Amino acid sequence: MDDAVLLHLTAPAEWRTALDTGALTPPSPAEADFVHLSTPAQAHLPAERLFPGRRDVVALVVDPTRLSAPVRFEPGVPGDPASMRFPHLYGPLPTSAVLAVLPWRPTVVAELPSPGDAAARARALAVSLPTRRAAEVRDLPGGFAVLDPAFPHSRTDNRLLLTGAVDADVVAATTAQLAAEARWPDHAATLLWPDAGPVAEELQRRGWTVSPAVVMARWLDGAGSQPAGGPPAEVVPQVAVHRLWDSSWRRELAGTVTDPDDVVGQLVGREHRNDRVVRVIDLAVRVDGDVVAAGQLRMDGATAAVDSVLTDPAARGRGYADAVLAGALTKARRAGCDLVVLTAAALDWPRHWYARRGFTVVDQSWDVARPTDQTGATSDSTR
Repeated sequence: MDDAVLLHLTAPAEWRTALDTGALTPPSPAEADFVHLSTPAQAHLPAERLFPGRRDVVALVVDPTRLSAPVRFEPGVPGDPASMRFPHLYGPLPTSAVLAVLPWRPTVVAELPSPGDAAARARALAVSLPTRRAAEVRDLPGGFAVLDPAFPHSRTDNRLLLTGAVDADVVAATTAQLAAEARWPDHAATLLWPDAGPVAEELQRRGWTVSPAVVMARWLDGAGSQPAGGPPAEVVPQVAVHRLWDSSWRRELAGTVTDPDDVVGQLVGREHRNDRVVRVIDLAVRVDGDVVAAGQLRMDGATAAVDSVLTDPAARGRGYADAVLAGALTKARRAGCDLVVLTAAALDWPRHWYARRGFTVVDQSWDVARPTDQTGATSDSTR
C-alpha cells in the first residue's frame, strides 16, 4: 500500500479510552478480528451503516506507515468477492499512528493532514478540540460555530472556527446572527485559513479588535529536553493550578470587567472539559508547597499541544517555565507523539521564548471580536 492516509470512524468515548491505553483494538473475534479502515473516498459508507444521523462521530486520520499489524484490502461484504474492498487492520491501531482527529461531516470536504504537514495538523487540532468539547456545534460555510451557554464569558467556547475562506461580510453577518440567538456578549471568530490576513484587516477597519497569532511547532526526536538545574515539573491534579490561573486572569483583566469573580470563575472552570476528549496532563513546579509555574499538555494521537504555560511574576527568571516545558515534551514523546504545537500572540514576547527552545512558526491565525452592543465599550469576554 502507498503512503496515503486512511480513516477510521469511531465514537468519541472509544477514542478517549484509546488515548489512555495507547491503542484501539479490534472489537472481538466474534464480531470482527480487525479494525475497519477506509480510504477517504469510502468513509461515507461505514458512516451511513454504523453511525446514521449521529453528529458526534470523529474520523481518525491514520498514517499507514506507522502501523505494525498487517493491513489487507478485503471485501466489505463477507462472502461477496465482488463487493468494494476496504482496508482491514489485523491488530491494534496505535494512537501514535493517528495524525489528526476530525469532526465527521459527510457533506464537508475536510483537510486531511499528511504526516509532515505541521501546519495542517495544528489546524486540525485547533478545530477538533473545541468542537468535540462544545455543548453545541453548528455547521457553517467555511467551518463551524461552537456554543456553550455555561461559559458565556469565554470566547473560546462561543465563536466561529473558520478554516475555509470567507469574506468579512460573511464573518460579520454570521457572528451577528449567532450573538443574537445565543446572547453572546461578543461577536467572535477565529480565522484559521491561510491568507486570512486581508479579511482580518477589513474587520479591523470596521471597528473589530484583531489579535494576530502565530502557530508554532516542534518535531520530537529521541534526544529529550531537560531543564538546566532547578526543581523538575511534576504531574499534578488540575485543581492544584487553579490558584495560579486565577491570579493570572485577575491581573490580565484588572479594570476591564465589572464582575471579575464571575468572569474568572468561568475561565478557570471551563478547562476541566479538555480531558473529556483528549488526554490532558497538567504539570507544575512547586516551591515550599506552592505552585509557582504550570502548563498543560493536550495529546490527541500523534499530535500534542502545549497551552497555559505561565509563571508567578515573583518567581520568574529561575527556569521554572523551562522545567514545565521540558516535562511536557518528555511526556508527549513517551506517549508516542512526534509533533508538539502551540499558539502564541504574534506581537508578544513568548513567541521568541518558544523559538529559542526549538519551536518554529508554521502558520498564522487571527482572533477577531467586537462587543455585541457595538458601543465600543470593553466587553467582559476574553479568551
